[in-house]
Amino acid sequence: MFEDLKPHLIELRKRLGISVISVIVMFFVMFFFWKPILDWMITPLVAVLPQGSSVIFTKVQEPFFTALKVAFFSGFIVSLPVIFWQLWLFIAPGLYENERKFVVPFAIGATIMFLIGALFCYFVVIPFGYEFLINFGSQLFTALPSIGEYVSFFTKLILGFGLAFELPTVTFFLASIGVVTDETLKSFFKYALVVIFMLSALLTPPDVLTQFLMAGPMILLYALSILIAKSVNPAKKEDDE
Repeated sequence: MFEDLKPHLIELRKRLGISVISVIVMFFVMFFFWKPILDWMITPLVAVLPQGSSVIFTKVQEPFFTALKVAFFSGFIVSLPVIFWQLWLFIAPGLYENERKFVVPFAIGATIMFLIGALFCYFVVIPFGYEFLINFGSQLFTALPSIGEYVSFFTKLILGFGLAFELPTVTFFLASIGVVTDETLKSFFKYALVVIFMLSALLTPPDVLTQFLMAGPMILLYALSILIAKSVNPAKKEDDE
């Protein structure tokens, strides 16, 4: 059995190796630009800080490790086309010839949908979420957010929304190879709602508004995925007889 799996494990190691090398290379490239990238990342936070508040660091090593986080996060984002490409190349040998033609659309589509999710998070979720959380206690306390904690939470949110927006792309792929149909997704909808709200609670700040800002689009994306599956691989209707 192991001998049967060995070629797949070798192929997986190859694809993972190329992806990791891509991220590492881009990490070193992005490290030279970590300051302007960090300025872009903290812009939504600075915009909602009350007068007299500022972003601080509380540990001596925090600025350096924050720079590493920014560079790694940026390197990962820039490497996404390569990562999705390698993922497809790993899957492709198990597909039929006519299914392999989706390699370029998959890599491009997955990257675009991830970026749409990330931008939605940056321009909508983060400003609303942090404005609510900071203004909630601003009359009693002075907001002095830590840069390290903010960057960690920022990357968590961006990655969460980026991955959530992959749902239509994944559905298109699975429907194209006949794994799912619109009826499959419809029957799973009630369970999907539970999963969506659980993920929203885990990935967003502990306020209802931000959680709904994630859950709402995910529900719409799930509905869009049903339409995609229906157009690509509709469920066969049973005979009335």
